Amino acid sequence: MPAAPYYENKERNLMNHEIFSGTHYNIGRQWGQKIAQQNVSLLSQIPFPLSEEAGNFASACLPVYQNFFPEILDEIRGVADGQGCSPEKLRTLLFSLYSIAPGANCSCFALSGKGQILLGRNSDFFLELKERNMNVIYDVPAASQFTANTTSFIQMEDGVNRHGLAVGLTSVLPRRIKPGMNAGLLLRFFLEKCRNVDEVIQSIAEIPVSSSQTFTAADPSGRIALIECSSEHISVSSTPLPQDFLCAVNSFHLTTMDSRQKAAAEGWFSERRYRTMRDSLIKGRVADASSAQKLLGGEYGFLCQYPSSTGKDTVWSVVYDLANRKIYRAEGNPQRCPFRQDQRFPF
Repeated sequence: MPAAPYYENKERNLMNHEIFSGTHYNIGRQWGQKIAQQNVSLLSQIPFPLSEEAGNFASACLPVYQNFFPEILDEIRGVADGQGCSPEKLRTLLFSLYSIAPGANCSCFALSGKGQILLGRNSDFFLELKERNMNVIYDVPAASQFTANTTSFIQMEDGVNRHGLAVGLTSVLPRRIKPGMNAGLLLRFFLEKCRNVDEVIQSIAEIPVSSSQTFTAADPSGRIALIECSSEHISVSSTPLPQDFLCAVNSFHLTTMDSRQKAAAEGWFSERRYRTMRDSLIKGRVADASSAQKLLGGEYGFLCQYPSSTGKDTVWSVVYDLANRKIYRAEGNPQRCPFRQDQRFPF
């Protein structure tokens, strides 16, 4: 797999790029050592306290990961060894995200029809944390190769694997939490373990879920699905559909999920973003990867136009063009940063 840098220039809004190959443990240890040599301590950069509640919750979640995704525990242990820190504290950090600690606020859609299969996503988060955003390529034994993007590490927020399965998440404020796997690690599981949308749907039905979120998934067969799920319930909308699209923000819209969420954080304009995507898709404005980029860039209505005074922004935008096997990514707000094709990951 080529290791050439994605960009030649040094634009300040670029994401960090990493290519990982080897066992989960070795990948984690090498990355932990690398950032330690750069004087980066993960545990000193946490923007929220690791409370006793979070520690107890992480301990309760641990058996679920041991049962369904033990490899990820190896990677966490590797990062901890590379950092010279406690794996328990790293697990507390990672397992509490999206449940006790907040997740990113995002927009996602999938479109399938007229020869097009697209999945698009904007990642909306705090600007002060943008230096940590990563694009990764993973190649580990007995797992699907994948490329993905994250505001964190180890857990992923959108990506595509070598089978052409693309998945994106949006976080939802949970009404209740229970021990299980959270949004970012579930999406990582899908990319490593699943070959198509049907396998994603089957997996989410079997794995205990700790947080509230949506997953939008698409594969090269043209199958698309929206999975709205919490620790209490799972609801799926998938092809065949009355329309050729699905979209998601930071709230549930499927009827059976409405009572299973807290009110969305409207400081992130969640419902406004939802209307922009839905209206644009209903009107047929999105017909290919180029028009998908225009939608994500706010040309059809509000989607990424956060006031600068809020400290919030779209920190990356991505289009997975599954019919043509292409990836386009803007490494910053797509109103200001161009989409460029990432040719490093063939799928």
